[in-house]
Amino acid sequence: MEENEMIYDVSAELEKEFGPKGSASRKAAEDKAWEEYNAQILLDARKQAGLTQEELAQRIGANKGYVSRLERGLTIPTVSTLYRIAAAMGLTVELKPIS
Repeated sequence: MEENEMIYDVSAELEKEFGPKGSASRKAAEDKAWEEYNAQILLDARKQAGLTQEELAQRIGANKGYVSRLERGLTIPTVSTLYRIAAAMGLTVELKPIS
């Protein structure tokens, strides 16, 4: 291994940045990461469906600003709204056991 290559403990880095597992600060960081991940999924799905934010908003009975906030992870949809969004894009939501 060359001198400039470093090996580091990712768990230690996460703990240093966000606190120990189970702490409130770590939980908040994990929740935020999931919100951003889900927002990106919705954005990608809308684009894949060939819809503008305005078109999606009309299909779900909302306004463009709401869709924008969803896609930026600033708003979390209710379960019923998530189902309406999926249907509006020609998708379904599937819940299945983790294998």
